Amino acid sequence: MSHFDLVVSSCVLVLLIFLSGFFSIAETALMAVNRYRLRHKARQKKRTAILILKLLKRPDRLLGMILIGNNLANIVASALATLIALKLWGDKGVVISTACLTLLVLIFAEIAPKTFAALYPDKVSRFVAFPVYIALTIFFPLVWFINTITNGLLRAFHINVRGHAPLEQLSREELRSVVFDTAGKMSRHYQTMLLGILDLNKVTVDDVMIPRHYITGIDVEQPWDDVKQQLSRSPHAWMPIYREHINDVVGILHVRELTGKLLLGGAITRENLMKLAKEPYFVPVGTPLNIQLLNFQQLRKRLALVVDEYGEVMGLVTLEDILEEIVGEFTTNVISTAKINLQPDGSYLVDGSIMLRELNRVTKWKFPTNGPRSLNGLIVEYLEALPKAGVCMLINDHPLEIVQVKENSVKQARIFPKWEKKGEEDEKS
Repeated sequence: MSHFDLVVSSCVLVLLIFLSGFFSIAETALMAVNRYRLRHKARQKKRTAILILKLLKRPDRLLGMILIGNNLANIVASALATLIALKLWGDKGVVISTACLTLLVLIFAEIAPKTFAALYPDKVSRFVAFPVYIALTIFFPLVWFINTITNGLLRAFHINVRGHAPLEQLSREELRSVVFDTAGKMSRHYQTMLLGILDLNKVTVDDVMIPRHYITGIDVEQPWDDVKQQLSRSPHAWMPIYREHINDVVGILHVRELTGKLLLGGAITRENLMKLAKEPYFVPVGTPLNIQLLNFQQLRKRLALVVDEYGEVMGLVTLEDILEEIVGEFTTNVISTAKINLQPDGSYLVDGSIMLRELNRVTKWKFPTNGPRSLNGLIVEYLEALPKAGVCMLINDHPLEIVQVKENSVKQARIFPKWEKKGEEDEKS
């Protein structure tokens, strides 16, 4: 082997190591690329994304082509390195070439390119997709022959390569993780809305309804002057109409529609009031919010009465209550402002009947919601006894004082902001 042949062989050897590194980087990048981002770009008619998706439709052919190229480059490089080593060092050159080539292949053709591709799969895949596609087109007969043998071997073990879905569907919890990972890429408000939509199936109407004791309705059996006075002062758009007791609901009144008729000079009587009332809509306790939202949409309703297994009215849920679970608290919510009052010392006077989810949403606190649904229920569970005024406790690191008790239930409680432990204070300072 002449000096010129030695130089040429050395250049070819470097080229083969580079070619092996190219196939290694292509294998890692194309297998690790984000399929969902690819689909998004493909819908935008990005040619590279469409090409990569086309390659990934048959991963057996893609891997076959890459591994054929990689192994062929390594084998030829090994033979060529042996010839060069024999020329330079004689019989000892075989051992030297094996050790040196192994080290070079591991560093420059395996570890370094694959690490780089694993760190930047999306960027790398854009550069390797077209060369791999060209190589697959040229060597398709060889790839097809080898894949036919390997796929037949896999079918013997009941593995269907063609029937394997290239993109698995995300579960709800996995989708939540994806939304969490978008921090910094979208506003916190939008992220909270998406998480709220995903959590609708975990929340029921019991968690967001207005308890029966706080339902503002119209008793049509009371004197008519009292009814008119109640209608004129009501801040609500919809009100249930009942006879003597809330369990005997006869209709749902649209207060604004009634006000419009009064402005037009129409006389409103007890009979006309009953005619304006809509048919009441009842839903059972435990109905998930995602189901109830669909029911409201299909039935074109905005308000429903929640009843238990005995037909007793337990509360009232509106479309706005469900939407607040997604978009957050509405500023016009009269109930929340009436049940939660900020005090000069930074504490809150809170009605004991308030739902914990509503309390958490308004105050941004994190009281547990997997047990009792109301603040009264949480306090009773903590005490394991009937509550008494003046009792203080610490729940979820929040100092809490029972201010008023009525009929063995907490009527009003004072809650202070979360108490920080000394260790946490030292970390912040």
